[in-house]
Amino acid sequence: MARSAIFVATAITLATVTGCAGTDHGNPTAAREPRQCFWANDVRNFRAVNSTTVNIRAGRDVYRLDLMGICPNINWNERMGLVTTGSSSICAGSALGVSVVTRRTGGRGQERCAVRQITALTPEQVAALPPRERP
Repeated sequence: MARSAIFVATAITLATVTGCAGTDHGNPTAAREPRQCFWANDVRNFRAVNSTTVNIRAGRDVYRLDLMGICPNINWNERMGLVTTGSSSICAGSALGVSVVTRRTGGRGQERCAVRQITALTPEQVAALPPRERP
């Protein structure tokens, strides 16, 4: 019985220590990692890298959206939106249910382009982006 109590106490301690690993513990000089999730209404700006990749700014963070295929109108559009099915929280990783919405050529309706992958960019990755790709 004492042996199982020690095991449980050790497991709880390990979980607590592991859960705190990688945090800056309030250190303002520590490098800030981007959040892994955001809301669609947090998106403030976007830049199309090409017809299959879009960089967006959500709050202070930048994310790369890799689309499932070619989204022909994303390169010239001045407006873009994100829509989700299911949860309205959008997280880095698999982008199941997330789509970019743009206007079709000539303003004839909307075009939806499914997102395949979302990647949260670090501040260093954002700084390395060419100006034309930085949202």
